[in-house]
Amino acid sequence: MKLYLVGLLTLLATAPALAQHTAGLTGKRDTSFSSAGAYRKERKKHPGIKLVEEFSLPSVQEKRDLVYRTVGNRKLRLDAFYPKKKGKTKAAAILLIHGGGWRSGSRQQHNPLAQRLAALGYACFTADYRLSTEALYPAPVDDLRAAVRWMRQNAKQFNLDTAQITALGFSSGGELAAFLGATNHNSAYAGQHERVATSGKVQAVVDIDGILSFVHPESGEGDDSRSTSAATYWLGYPKKENFALWEQASPLTHADKNTPPFLFLNSSVARMHAGRDDFRKVLARYGIYSEVHTFPDTPHTFPLFDPWFEPTVGFIDSFLKKVYQR
Repeated sequence: MKLYLVGLLTLLATAPALAQHTAGLTGKRDTSFSSAGAYRKERKKHPGIKLVEEFSLPSVQEKRDLVYRTVGNRKLRLDAFYPKKKGKTKAAAILLIHGGGWRSGSRQQHNPLAQRLAALGYACFTADYRLSTEALYPAPVDDLRAAVRWMRQNAKQFNLDTAQITALGFSSGGELAAFLGATNHNSAYAGQHERVATSGKVQAVVDIDGILSFVHPESGEGDDSRSTSAATYWLGYPKKENFALWEQASPLTHADKNTPPFLFLNSSVARMHAGRDDFRKVLARYGIYSEVHTFPDTPHTFPLFDPWFEPTVGFIDSFLKKVYQR
Protein backbone atom coordinates (compact mmCIF):
# COMPACT_ATOMS: atom_id res chain seq x y z
CA MET A 1 0.00 0.00 0.00
CA LYS A 2 2.86 2.35 0.92
CA LEU A 3 4.57 1.73 -2.42
CA TYR A 4 1.28 2.41 -4.22
CA LEU A 5 0.88 5.77 -2.45
CA VAL A 6 4.47 6.77 -3.15
CA GLY A 7 4.01 5.87 -6.81
CA LEU A 8 0.74 7.81 -7.00
CA LEU A 9 2.27 10.91 -5.42
CA THR A 10 5.23 10.71 -7.79
CA LEU A 11 2.88 10.45 -10.75
CA LEU A 12 0.87 13.47 -9.60
CA ALA A 13 4.01 15.50 -9.01
CA THR A 14 5.39 14.79 -12.47
CA ALA A 15 2.10 14.89 -14.39
CA PRO A 16 1.82 17.73 -16.90
CA ALA A 17 -0.32 20.71 -15.87
CA LEU A 18 -3.87 20.79 -17.16
CA ALA A 19 -4.23 22.77 -20.36
CA GLN A 20 -5.13 26.40 -19.94
CA HIS A 21 -8.76 27.19 -20.74
CA THR A 22 -9.09 29.46 -23.76
CA ALA A 23 -12.86 29.42 -24.34
CA GLY A 24 -13.06 32.97 -23.04
CA LEU A 25 -10.70 34.26 -25.75
CA THR A 26 -13.51 35.22 -28.10
CA GLY A 27 -11.75 38.18 -29.67
CA LYS A 28 -15.02 40.09 -29.34
CA ARG A 29 -15.57 43.09 -27.09
CA ASP A 30 -17.57 42.32 -23.95
CA THR A 31 -19.95 45.22 -23.31
CA SER A 32 -21.71 43.73 -20.28
CA PHE A 33 -20.35 46.35 -17.88
CA SER A 34 -21.04 50.02 -18.52
CA SER A 35 -21.67 53.09 -16.41
CA ALA A 36 -25.19 53.48 -17.80
CA GLY A 37 -25.99 49.84 -17.04
CA ALA A 38 -24.63 50.19 -13.50
CA TYR A 39 -26.81 53.27 -13.01
CA ARG A 40 -29.97 51.49 -14.16
CA LYS A 41 -29.21 48.69 -11.72
CA GLU A 42 -28.28 50.75 -8.67
CA ARG A 43 -30.90 53.50 -8.86
CA LYS A 44 -33.51 50.93 -7.79
CA LYS A 45 -31.81 50.65 -4.40
CA HIS A 46 -30.43 54.19 -4.35
CA PRO A 47 -33.00 56.38 -6.13
CA GLY A 48 -31.14 59.59 -5.25
CA ILE A 49 -27.95 58.79 -7.14
CA LYS A 50 -26.83 60.60 -10.28
CA LEU A 51 -24.47 59.25 -12.91
CA VAL A 52 -21.47 61.58 -13.25
CA GLU A 53 -21.02 62.75 -16.84
CA GLU A 54 -17.93 64.23 -18.47
CA PHE A 55 -17.11 67.82 -17.61
CA SER A 56 -16.11 70.80 -19.72
CA LEU A 57 -13.49 72.49 -17.59
CA PRO A 58 -11.71 75.60 -18.93
CA SER A 59 -8.55 74.89 -16.92
CA VAL A 60 -8.11 71.38 -18.36
CA GLN A 61 -6.39 70.51 -21.63
CA GLU A 62 -7.38 67.25 -23.36
CA LYS A 63 -5.82 64.95 -25.93
CA ARG A 64 -7.72 61.81 -26.85
CA ASP A 65 -7.13 58.51 -28.63
CA LEU A 66 -3.37 58.57 -28.24
CA VAL A 67 -1.74 55.23 -29.07
CA TYR A 68 0.64 54.23 -26.29
CA ARG A 69 1.32 50.65 -27.35
CA THR A 70 0.77 48.34 -30.32
CA VAL A 71 0.56 44.57 -29.76
CA GLY A 72 0.20 42.77 -33.07
CA ASN A 73 -2.69 44.51 -34.79
CA ARG A 74 -4.08 45.84 -31.51
CA LYS A 75 -3.55 49.53 -30.85
CA LEU A 76 -3.89 50.40 -27.17
CA ARG A 77 -5.00 53.98 -26.59
CA LEU A 78 -5.31 56.46 -23.78
CA ASP A 79 -6.92 59.83 -23.17
CA ALA A 80 -4.91 62.61 -21.51
CA PHE A 81 -6.31 65.32 -19.22
CA TYR A 82 -3.88 67.82 -17.75
CA PRO A 83 -3.68 71.42 -16.53
CA LYS A 84 -3.87 73.89 -19.41
CA LYS A 85 -1.58 76.34 -17.65
CA LYS A 86 1.92 75.10 -16.91
CA GLY A 87 3.04 76.00 -13.42
CA LYS A 88 6.53 76.28 -12.00
CA THR A 89 6.03 72.90 -10.35
CA LYS A 90 5.54 69.90 -12.60
CA ALA A 91 2.27 67.99 -12.21
CA ALA A 92 2.03 64.71 -10.34
CA ALA A 93 0.66 62.12 -12.77
CA ILE A 94 -2.14 59.57 -12.44
CA LEU A 95 -2.82 56.50 -14.58
CA LEU A 96 -6.52 55.60 -14.25
CA ILE A 97 -7.42 51.94 -14.82
CA HIS A 98 -11.02 50.96 -15.47
CA GLY A 99 -12.85 47.96 -14.01
CA GLY A 100 -15.14 45.35 -15.53
CA GLY A 101 -13.90 42.01 -14.23
CA TRP A 102 -10.74 42.03 -16.41
CA ARG A 103 -13.21 41.34 -19.24
CA SER A 104 -15.41 44.38 -19.84
CA GLY A 105 -15.55 48.12 -19.19
CA SER A 106 -13.81 51.00 -20.95
CA ARG A 107 -11.32 53.74 -20.22
CA GLN A 108 -13.96 56.42 -20.89
CA GLN A 109 -15.82 55.44 -17.71
CA HIS A 110 -13.25 57.32 -15.65
CA ASN A 111 -12.80 60.35 -17.87
CA PRO A 112 -14.94 62.45 -15.48
CA LEU A 113 -12.65 61.50 -12.59
CA ALA A 114 -9.57 62.26 -14.68
CA GLN A 115 -11.02 65.65 -15.63
CA ARG A 116 -11.80 66.62 -12.04
CA LEU A 117 -8.36 65.58 -10.84
CA ALA A 118 -6.73 67.44 -13.73
CA ALA A 119 -8.59 70.58 -12.60
CA LEU A 120 -6.84 70.13 -9.25
CA GLY A 121 -3.43 70.13 -10.95
CA TYR A 122 -2.77 66.47 -11.81
CA ALA A 123 -1.81 65.09 -15.23
CA CYS A 124 -4.26 62.21 -15.75
CA PHE A 125 -4.40 59.40 -18.28
CA THR A 126 -7.21 56.88 -18.78
CA ALA A 127 -5.88 53.82 -20.57
CA ASP A 128 -7.05 50.78 -22.54
CA TYR A 129 -5.55 47.40 -21.75
CA ARG A 130 -6.11 43.95 -23.20
CA LEU A 131 -9.12 42.26 -21.63
CA SER A 132 -9.66 38.55 -21.07
CA THR A 133 -11.56 38.21 -24.35
CA GLU A 134 -8.28 38.86 -26.15
CA ALA A 135 -5.41 37.95 -23.80
CA LEU A 136 -4.92 36.22 -20.45
CA TYR A 137 -2.94 37.18 -17.35
CA PRO A 138 -0.46 38.85 -17.16
CA ALA A 139 -1.04 40.69 -20.46
CA PRO A 140 -2.78 43.71 -18.84
CA VAL A 141 0.14 44.13 -16.45
CA ASP A 142 2.53 44.41 -19.42
CA ASP A 143 0.17 46.88 -21.10
CA LEU A 144 -0.15 49.12 -18.06
CA ARG A 145 3.58 49.07 -17.38
CA ALA A 146 3.96 50.24 -20.97
CA ALA A 147 1.44 53.03 -20.27
CA VAL A 148 3.52 54.19 -17.30
CA ARG A 149 6.64 54.18 -19.47
CA TRP A 150 4.82 56.12 -22.17
CA MET A 151 3.85 58.73 -19.58
CA ARG A 152 7.49 59.13 -18.55
CA GLN A 153 8.68 59.24 -22.15
CA ASN A 154 6.17 62.01 -22.91
CA ALA A 155 6.59 63.87 -19.63
CA LYS A 156 7.69 67.13 -21.24
CA GLN A 157 4.58 67.30 -23.42
CA PHE A 158 2.30 67.08 -20.36
CA ASN A 159 4.61 68.83 -17.84
CA LEU A 160 4.43 65.85 -15.49
CA ASP A 161 6.73 64.88 -12.67
CA THR A 162 8.23 61.48 -13.53
CA ALA A 163 9.02 60.85 -9.84
CA GLN A 164 5.36 61.12 -8.86
CA ILE A 165 3.27 58.68 -10.88
CA THR A 166 0.23 57.06 -9.27
CA ALA A 167 -1.66 53.96 -10.40
CA LEU A 168 -5.38 54.43 -9.68
CA GLY A 169 -7.91 51.73 -10.45
CA PHE A 170 -11.48 50.73 -9.80
CA SER A 171 -12.63 47.12 -9.16
CA SER A 172 -10.50 44.84 -11.38
CA GLY A 173 -8.64 48.01 -12.30
CA GLY A 174 -7.98 48.48 -8.59
CA GLU A 175 -6.52 44.99 -8.41
CA LEU A 176 -4.30 45.81 -11.40
CA ALA A 177 -3.20 49.10 -9.84
CA ALA A 178 -2.36 47.24 -6.62
CA PHE A 179 -0.47 44.60 -8.59
CA LEU A 180 1.60 47.26 -10.37
CA GLY A 181 2.53 48.78 -7.02
CA ALA A 182 3.25 45.48 -5.29
CA THR A 183 5.49 44.25 -8.13
CA ASN A 184 7.42 47.50 -8.65
CA HIS A 185 10.75 45.78 -8.02
CA ASN A 186 9.86 42.36 -9.43
CA SER A 187 11.65 41.93 -12.75
CA ALA A 188 9.16 39.22 -13.79
CA TYR A 189 6.50 41.93 -14.12
CA ALA A 190 8.64 44.77 -15.41
CA GLY A 191 8.08 44.05 -19.10
CA GLN A 192 11.84 43.80 -19.56
CA HIS A 193 11.38 41.78 -22.72
CA GLU A 194 10.70 45.12 -24.40
CA ARG A 195 14.30 46.14 -23.73
CA VAL A 196 13.49 49.72 -22.80
CA ALA A 197 15.36 51.78 -20.24
CA THR A 198 12.40 53.85 -19.05
CA SER A 199 11.01 52.80 -15.67
CA GLY A 200 7.50 51.41 -15.35
CA LYS A 201 7.39 51.84 -11.56
CA VAL A 202 4.68 53.78 -9.75
CA GLN A 203 5.18 55.82 -6.58
CA ALA A 204 1.68 55.50 -5.09
CA VAL A 205 -1.49 53.45 -5.54
CA VAL A 206 -5.17 54.30 -5.19
CA ASP A 207 -7.21 51.09 -5.02
CA ILE A 208 -10.95 51.71 -5.33
CA ASP A 209 -12.74 48.49 -4.35
CA GLY A 210 -10.20 46.19 -5.95
CA ILE A 211 -9.40 42.84 -4.33
CA LEU A 212 -5.91 42.18 -2.98
CA SER A 213 -5.96 38.39 -3.12
CA PHE A 214 -7.77 35.83 -5.24
CA VAL A 215 -7.08 33.08 -2.71
CA HIS A 216 -7.98 34.94 0.48
CA PRO A 217 -10.95 33.55 2.49
CA GLU A 218 -12.74 36.87 1.91
CA SER A 219 -12.56 36.56 -1.87
CA GLY A 220 -15.63 35.64 -3.88
CA GLU A 221 -13.63 34.90 -7.02
CA GLY A 222 -13.29 31.31 -8.16
CA ASP A 223 -16.83 30.06 -7.60
CA ASP A 224 -17.65 28.59 -11.01
CA SER A 225 -20.63 26.54 -9.83
CA ARG A 226 -23.21 28.69 -11.63
CA SER A 227 -21.11 30.43 -14.25
CA THR A 228 -17.45 30.99 -15.00
CA SER A 229 -16.04 33.61 -12.65
CA ALA A 230 -14.28 36.68 -13.99
CA ALA A 231 -10.94 35.64 -12.52
CA THR A 232 -11.24 32.14 -14.01
CA TYR A 233 -11.67 33.65 -17.46
CA TRP A 234 -8.70 35.96 -16.92
CA LEU A 235 -6.32 33.41 -15.41
CA GLY A 236 -7.34 30.61 -17.74
CA TYR A 237 -7.74 28.05 -14.96
CA PRO A 238 -10.32 27.36 -12.26
CA LYS A 239 -8.82 27.94 -8.83
CA LYS A 240 -8.79 24.22 -7.99
CA GLU A 241 -6.78 23.41 -11.14
CA ASN A 242 -4.02 25.96 -10.64
CA PHE A 243 -4.08 27.42 -7.15
CA ALA A 244 -0.46 28.54 -7.48
CA LEU A 245 -1.30 30.80 -10.43
CA TRP A 246 -4.23 32.36 -8.56
CA GLU A 247 -1.89 33.05 -5.67
CA GLN A 248 0.80 34.45 -7.96
CA ALA A 249 -1.70 36.85 -9.56
CA SER A 250 -2.66 38.28 -6.15
CA PRO A 251 -1.10 41.63 -5.13
CA LEU A 252 -0.94 40.45 -1.50
CA THR A 253 1.55 37.74 -2.50
CA HIS A 254 4.05 40.34 -3.70
CA ALA A 255 3.69 43.10 -1.08
CA ASP A 256 7.07 43.86 0.52
CA LYS A 257 9.38 46.65 1.65
CA ASN A 258 9.41 48.12 -1.87
CA THR A 259 5.64 48.59 -2.11
CA PRO A 260 4.58 52.27 -2.39
CA PRO A 261 1.98 54.06 -0.21
CA PHE A 262 -1.63 52.94 -0.70
CA LEU A 263 -5.04 54.58 -0.48
CA PHE A 264 -8.01 52.22 -0.23
CA LEU A 265 -11.45 53.60 -1.06
CA ASN A 266 -14.12 50.99 -0.45
CA SER A 267 -17.82 50.35 -0.77
CA SER A 268 -19.83 48.45 1.82
CA VAL A 269 -19.46 45.26 -0.30
CA ALA A 270 -16.78 43.49 1.76
CA ARG A 271 -15.75 40.85 -0.78
CA MET A 272 -14.68 43.60 -3.19
CA HIS A 273 -11.66 44.42 -1.05
CA ALA A 274 -10.68 40.88 -0.05
CA GLY A 275 -7.26 40.74 1.58
CA ARG A 276 -7.04 44.49 2.21
CA ASP A 277 -6.46 44.27 5.95
CA ASP A 278 -3.71 41.66 5.58
CA PHE A 279 -2.15 43.76 2.83
CA ARG A 280 -2.09 46.77 5.16
CA LYS A 281 -0.42 44.66 7.84
CA VAL A 282 2.44 43.98 5.44
CA LEU A 283 2.74 47.70 4.68
CA ALA A 284 2.69 48.56 8.38
CA ARG A 285 5.44 46.02 9.03
CA TYR A 286 7.72 48.00 6.73
CA GLY A 287 6.54 51.43 7.84
CA ILE A 288 4.78 52.14 4.54
CA TYR A 289 1.91 54.60 4.73
CA SER A 290 -1.64 53.55 3.90
CA GLU A 291 -5.12 54.76 4.65
CA VAL A 292 -8.68 53.48 4.23
CA HIS A 293 -11.98 55.26 3.67
CA THR A 294 -15.16 53.21 3.48
CA PHE A 295 -18.38 54.66 2.11
CA PRO A 296 -21.24 53.17 4.17
CA ASP A 297 -24.30 51.69 2.47
CA THR A 298 -22.83 52.00 -1.00
CA PRO A 299 -22.84 49.79 -4.09
CA HIS A 300 -19.62 48.52 -5.60
CA THR A 301 -19.89 51.09 -8.39
CA PHE A 302 -20.11 54.06 -6.00
CA PRO A 303 -17.30 56.18 -7.58
CA LEU A 304 -19.36 56.52 -10.77
CA PHE A 305 -22.19 58.33 -8.99
CA ASP A 306 -23.07 61.40 -7.00
CA PRO A 307 -23.24 61.80 -4.01
CA TRP A 308 -20.02 59.74 -3.66
CA PHE A 309 -18.02 61.11 -6.59
CA GLU A 310 -16.85 64.39 -5.05
CA PRO A 311 -15.81 62.82 -1.72
CA THR A 312 -13.84 60.27 -3.77
CA VAL A 313 -12.04 63.12 -5.55
CA GLY A 314 -11.34 64.77 -2.20
CA PHE A 315 -9.84 61.67 -0.60
CA ILE A 316 -7.58 61.07 -3.61
CA ASP A 317 -6.36 64.67 -3.66
CA SER A 318 -5.70 64.70 0.09
CA PHE A 319 -3.80 61.40 -0.03
CA LEU A 320 -1.57 62.41 -2.94
CA LYS A 321 -0.77 65.79 -1.43
CA LYS A 322 0.25 63.93 1.72
CA VAL A 323 2.47 61.27 0.14
CA TYR A 324 4.05 63.63 -2.39
CA GLN A 325 4.22 66.52 0.12
CA ARG A 326 2.89 68.94 -2.45
